[in-house]
Amino acid sequence: MVHHTIPSSSTSAPKASSKIKLMTYFSAGSCPKWMSLQTIVGMVLGFPLVLTLVLTLLLCTGCTPGNPPSVVSQARAQQVQPSQVQAPQVLASISPDTTSPAFASALPGALDMPKSRWLPVPWTDLPGWMDDPLHEAWNAWVKSCERPQPAWVGLCNEVRMLSIASLPQQRDWVMQRFQPYRVESPQGATEGLLTSYFEPQLEASRQPQGEFQVPLYRPPADLAQRRPWFSRQDMDTQPEAQNALRGREIAYLSNPIDALVLHIQGSGRLRVTEPDGSQKVVRLAYAAHNDHPYRSVGRWLLDQGLVRDASWPGIKQWVAQNPQRTQEMLWSNPRVVFFREEPLSEFDAAFGPRGAQGVPLTPGRSIAVDPGSIPYGTPVWLSSAGPNITLNRLVLAQDTGGAIQGPVRADYFAGWGAGAAELAGRMRQPLRLWVFWPRIQ
Repeated sequence: MVHHTIPSSSTSAPKASSKIKLMTYFSAGSCPKWMSLQTIVGMVLGFPLVLTLVLTLLLCTGCTPGNPPSVVSQARAQQVQPSQVQAPQVLASISPDTTSPAFASALPGALDMPKSRWLPVPWTDLPGWMDDPLHEAWNAWVKSCERPQPAWVGLCNEVRMLSIASLPQQRDWVMQRFQPYRVESPQGATEGLLTSYFEPQLEASRQPQGEFQVPLYRPPADLAQRRPWFSRQDMDTQPEAQNALRGREIAYLSNPIDALVLHIQGSGRLRVTEPDGSQKVVRLAYAAHNDHPYRSVGRWLLDQGLVRDASWPGIKQWVAQNPQRTQEMLWSNPRVVFFREEPLSEFDAAFGPRGAQGVPLTPGRSIAVDPGSIPYGTPVWLSSAGPNITLNRLVLAQDTGGAIQGPVRADYFAGWGAGAAELAGRMRQPLRLWVFWPRIQ
């Protein structure tokens, strides 16, 4: 799913911290010894013997953590080789002095990404780390494991197994397996911008009738032969463009602003009325665009001095008051998105559209990022406070967007429906990010 929002420079984020208890793991040596100790721990915790043995056998599986792709590591960062793979180790709670020089010196080196710098930090730096119900993010993590980076293949086996683990077990595993890094710009800026996006749900007609006159298109046959293709204004005014689009209509909407929202969000759900009067719900997924630059209609309205509130509610209010200028506003954004229709089963309806990583998005636990700053599939700690919502939570980097650029920049997937649309339309607040990357075992 490739979507677009208003591009913006970074803003300041409030500082916050949370004291947590650091968890680590004892090593019990060889796998058979570890299995015996795991079995004892499971029985002490009251797990049924069969479940304990199953979890023990599943956990006794190696993984191969590694460095991020295209990352330039500092002197202390090392590349993990297959020969270094170890089995998960048994959990034990301890409370080391995280302020001691010895603890600080144990942190790995910084990592340089193409568009950001990752600075290692202790877990105590993450606001609200002990308060987030991680199990709510676990399904999104399992989804990312459908398309893992090479460094994640082994760890993904453990992620799947821990889907049935308790919240403390999930948190302790994360703290043992991963090192948190604060995401900064190459110049050291730690604060950025959080916006939000959603999956629109719209009424549509398979044929033009009554108020349903705004078409949504499949990619035209000659899209690859003409770069850029016709602009939005060209498509509305030039016969050559209109001829190329004839027969490519998927469905018709009743409102051009709804169509614009669908183009910006990159996908959506349609309840389509068929010619025989029957209805069905389908998903429109992003297929291509016309190769023109994205221009924010909200920015156009601000630059023209026409509005002070460029949120979607503000834009829609202006359109309602100025219908004679709606076409002019729409043409200010030359980019047009083309779609493909997908069936929407009951199972698929529980998830969002597929993001740029190629996996379905999870409401409240998926974000769009700049992949030059954070690779797809990376677990991210997000901290943001604003007038609409305060967030301190684990999310997964699973998507990108035309306006999602820069080191500390994210777009929060709010889901679908009226509530998601309202949140996405108004969210614009300060942001800080941390990434979790596999430790060298």
